[in-house]
Amino acid sequence: MNSAELELQEQESWHLGMLRTQAHSAIAARVLADLADDDARIAVLTADLGFSNRTVEFSYRHPERFFNMGIAEQNMVSVSAGLATVGYIPYVATFASFLGLLCCEHIRTDLAYPNLPVRLLSHHAGISLGYYGTSHHATEDIGIMRSIANLKIVCPADAYSLEQALKQTVDVEGPIYFRMGRGREADAYEAGEAWEYGKVSVLREGGDAVIFANGILVTAARAAAATLAQEGIQMTVADLHTIKPFDAEGVLSLIEGKSHVFVAEEHNTRGGVASAVADAMVDGRVSGPALVRIGFPPDEYAAIAAPYHLYQYYGLDAEGVAERIRKTLR
Repeated sequence: MNSAELELQEQESWHLGMLRTQAHSAIAARVLADLADDDARIAVLTADLGFSNRTVEFSYRHPERFFNMGIAEQNMVSVSAGLATVGYIPYVATFASFLGLLCCEHIRTDLAYPNLPVRLLSHHAGISLGYYGTSHHATEDIGIMRSIANLKIVCPADAYSLEQALKQTVDVEGPIYFRMGRGREADAYEAGEAWEYGKVSVLREGGDAVIFANGILVTAARAAAATLAQEGIQMTVADLHTIKPFDAEGVLSLIEGKSHVFVAEEHNTRGGVASAVADAMVDGRVSGPALVRIGFPPDEYAAIAAPYHLYQYYGLDAEGVAERIRKTLR
């Protein structure tokens, strides 16, 4: 697929009329329905967003374990805690701005404190709900979730990595916050590339610098690295999909010998993945490389517009990431 085709696919994928034709939209529901065929513990809850997040697909196969809780997200989290105490593994799905921000107290007190096996499917993270505005943007959620004890955080980049994440974490102890996109992302992984829960994934190796990314920025980082390679800049690209537990050993091994460490994320540059990398560097007494954060300004709220324009505006597309690296290194 050439760049023109990819751009066209991406623009069309934002139209609501394309929802049913985009295979990635229903990936979580399909995987969970498959798992639920052989695992009676799996249940799915959503807050009036079954068609938006396609969890309705789960209801067709397991209606007795699907619960539409209405527009009552905080109550939904508490209900999932109750289900977990009687043996279920509930998967709770709604917008990231609602789960990660609105439901913060309920996640902390009802799920994390008793360490219950509830899985939070926080979709449409970052600014992927563009025109819906600040109330629907989630650019602080990783920072909040990182501070909660017992809570794991996983940020899949595409349909393949989401499927791997769901399958590999069914029996992980305690709650998990899955930070997801809108469900129609371009493929970030190529056939045969490894994805392992709890471990950073190396997608490209280069000796000049390293860029850590997750979510939609993985695709942007890979494309940026390919462009820079043609200019003589060789980048290591790594998907830092598991934020808690944090693979400090893997991250520090990739930093060793590099002049610069770039972190690209659809999140505030303070408190998110860049801060997690910075913590690892401080704890590991790594002082040589310069850390460069690529994300949203820490003291601003994201502008309101079509998301694919916002990614360009904030330099969170492939061209923007490449230019930031190019200017820093040269």
